[in-house]
Amino acid sequence: MTRPLLLLPLLLAACGNLSQVGKAPDFSPLEGSYQHHSLYSTPMPETADPDAPTDASSLWTGQTTSLLGDRRAAQRGDILTVVIEIDDKAEITNSTGRSRTGSRSMGIPQMFGIPQRIDESLPEGASMAEAVETDSGTSFKGDGSVSRKEKLTLRVAATVVEELPNGVLRIEGQQEVRVNYELRELIVTGYVRPADISRQNEITYDKIAGARVSYGGRGQITEMQQPPYGQQIADTVLPF
Repeated sequence: MTRPLLLLPLLLAACGNLSQVGKAPDFSPLEGSYQHHSLYSTPMPETADPDAPTDASSLWTGQTTSLLGDRRAAQRGDILTVVIEIDDKAEITNSTGRSRTGSRSMGIPQMFGIPQRIDESLPEGASMAEAVETDSGTSFKGDGSVSRKEKLTLRVAATVVEELPNGVLRIEGQQEVRVNYELRELIVTGYVRPADISRQNEITYDKIAGARVSYGGRGQITEMQQPPYGQQIADTVLPF
């Protein structure tokens, strides 16, 4: 009964994959996400009193719809553009060398005739004049190098999902693009200061605290690049 129970998770995983055979990967639903909740929970602006004086014809109104109004994201539910331009290159080379030699000798050739008396009871060739003699030597050499290059250029719209008490905004952006049977997914989360948002309502990734950028995908091509589940389990369980 043990073997069927061990094979049950593998069979369930295989059935889940078989249900997607011949189908394109589904998009992730927006309903229930932080972005959806933030957009729908943002209070609507109050309706102006028709009898109250209006300054709609003025260019100096503070509303975002005015000519000189600030259109930058500032509260929960607002949308801004995140610009990701990563072009990192790192090369590190280390070399370490160490060597040590040591030699020690100790003997008692004369000490009130005591060594001579001890020599009489020692095996042939042994003498207290050369009681102890040691030699040691160690050497170590290590070389290491790291070479890395990353380049990524992306733009994605993100939503302000939370406004912290100190004014910092937590943003989250998700973008999915499906081409044939492969779906590319981009996720960006982090914390930004309203002052770092440009007048074009954009912010670069290097100004996002705790930035988390995930760029990947799922589909037929991604599945072919991954080893089968059985091989992954065998690589994890087998000790050799």
